[in-house]
Amino acid sequence: MSGALQRLRRNRAALVALGAIAAILLLALLGPALNPNRFDALDWTAVAAPPGFAHGHWFGTDRLGRDLFVRTLQGARLSLGVGALATAVSLMIGIAYGAVSGYCGGHVDLVMMRVVEILGGLPLIFFVILMTVVFGRDAWLLFIGIGAIGWLTMARIVRGQTLSVRRREFIVAAVAAGATPGRIIVRHIVPNVLGPVLVYAALTVPQIILFESFLSFLGLGVQEPGASLGTLIAEGAGEMESAPWMLLVPGGLLAALLLCCTVLGDGLRSALDAGDG
Repeated sequence: MSGALQRLRRNRAALVALGAIAAILLLALLGPALNPNRFDALDWTAVAAPPGFAHGHWFGTDRLGRDLFVRTLQGARLSLGVGALATAVSLMIGIAYGAVSGYCGGHVDLVMMRVVEILGGLPLIFFVILMTVVFGRDAWLLFIGIGAIGWLTMARIVRGQTLSVRRREFIVAAVAAGATPGRIIVRHIVPNVLGPVLVYAALTVPQIILFESFLSFLGLGVQEPGASLGTLIAEGAGEMESAPWMLLVPGGLLAALLLCCTVLGDGLRSALDAGDG
């Protein structure tokens, strides 16, 4: 792992992407406090005002006079939180499920993988709509549900890695020493499959952020007066000709965030693959 970190440090694109993600995260956390405007405050003297410093709205305002700088950072904060939370849920479920399936093998593995295949064949958007109908428009519950479905690919990856390490000498030695299956999975299997898992987790975050933005764009995610990058893009799309900054500001931030996460994930994959080679 230390060798992979050294190779990652030599990857300038990955380091730049990591720095940009850290800057966006820091700005999302502290930026609203640096601006005197609240994300839901209405300024009727500056309705649909273009970006500038004269009226106190640095990135302009929307059709209700709400500050676009604060609302965009509020949306970035929520989107990043959703990406981290849903990825964490996906990691916990996927690692546990895939490790048990791969280690047990046989009929247990067959049944568990058939369950994954059945769930993977269900359209995720319909599952989200069903959760909205049953539990209401609770944003955080909805986003936890995204992670609860996103674990399927993670389980397949962990299961494949577990199959490749369960017959290695240290696993055989642990079995001979009388270690229980649970202890073997926790102490020996999981630490040896974390490399590919971390790479996939880094690539899962932008996928979940994009999916959350898509749901919010459709009106299934965050509701007013809250803001996410998806809702802001949906509002800006309707005002693209008369007020293009309403689309360019949140859309540009979302594009930059997705690009940086993808570049960082590719850098992690390259660093780990070079170590395996």
